[in-house]
Amino acid sequence: MSSTINRRNWIKSSAFMAGGLAFFSGTIGKLAAMPARVFKLQSRVLTDQEAVTNAGFELKARLLANENPFGPSAAAKKAIQDAIDKSYQYPFMTQGTLYNKIAQYEGINYNNILMESGSSPLLLAAAIHYSKGGKSIITGDPSYDDLPSHAQQLEGKWIKVPLTADYKLDLDAMEAKVDDNTGLVYVCNPNNPTATILDTAKLKAFCERVSKKTTVFVDEAYIDYLPDPQASTMISTVKAGSNVIVARTFSKLYGFAGLRCGYVIAQPDTIKTLSMYTTGFSLAATTIAGAIAAYREEEFLKDALQKTLASKEYLYSVLKKEGYEYIPSSANFVMFPLKMDGKKFVSEMMKRGVGVRNWQFNGKDWCRVSIGRMDEMEAFADAFKQLS
Repeated sequence: MSSTINRRNWIKSSAFMAGGLAFFSGTIGKLAAMPARVFKLQSRVLTDQEAVTNAGFELKARLLANENPFGPSAAAKKAIQDAIDKSYQYPFMTQGTLYNKIAQYEGINYNNILMESGSSPLLLAAAIHYSKGGKSIITGDPSYDDLPSHAQQLEGKWIKVPLTADYKLDLDAMEAKVDDNTGLVYVCNPNNPTATILDTAKLKAFCERVSKKTTVFVDEAYIDYLPDPQASTMISTVKAGSNVIVARTFSKLYGFAGLRCGYVIAQPDTIKTLSMYTTGFSLAATTIAGAIAAYREEEFLKDALQKTLASKEYLYSVLKKEGYEYIPSSANFVMFPLKMDGKKFVSEMMKRGVGVRNWQFNGKDWCRVSIGRMDEMEAFADAFKQLS
């Protein structure tokens, strides 16, 4: 027991020097106290992961997981390489540096942040906590289903609200579903898989109203693809004291999907609650070093965004030429309605070395194409023209 206490105190002291990350002090204790229902959860393979696994490695164009094929940046790669020599050390200090860097940029405190190896563990933490006692999770349909599907596997109920006519989340209809049994409202903005964006003022008003009744979780995984992310984020509602959780990830525009780094921003009490379902210390030293170098590396982000937009415009032109409509995209993927069975389309594209995803909603089969390098988009075009 004494060794555990000494280790805990040392972690607390180190974290304080790095930026006052006091929640590290409870990492070991949290593992022991973590609710038993966490360990009863059956592992769920996400559909994007499933698609990648089924595709294998012989793809000309990997356009099925919304990854950024242009990253990570050169600075991030160098930082990762440099961090290897000291990777035998626990990265308590450097993780504190990353927390502080984010806190300073966003104008918040370190205790408003909880970081994990990607946003997925944090979505799971929210699913576990906010589904307790059979509480309901309200989402759009379709929308990213990681959080609500995990909640449904536990005790929770999943309430799906159809999208509007222009394929956006229907905030009014979602708000109308809120009742005494609502555990959380999940808003993915920009939305996956439709890549549509909500009006910022309307979403902010929604968050301010609904958060007085229940927790609002805003997943901003794709917000860096917007022209002005700072103007569209809901972090301002957290700073104003609202019961809102905002999720961010390095997996998209930063190009860290395989390096795994994500975080949530919320009220300190909410951070403490969610931290009970995480270790709070799962990031590798190399990932932390890369994230510190990459965070708000504006020239790289601008370049990656411009390349994404160029590939997206090319995709639009291909679809138009072949007589297909599409949903205008505010992210790094595009969804369009198919003229054949979705599963068959995906299979035929895969035979041609192109991996894409399919959905079915509104009585139609749809394809979601992730934006890749220009050579990948050209491979998509060649295969698509054979089937269109």
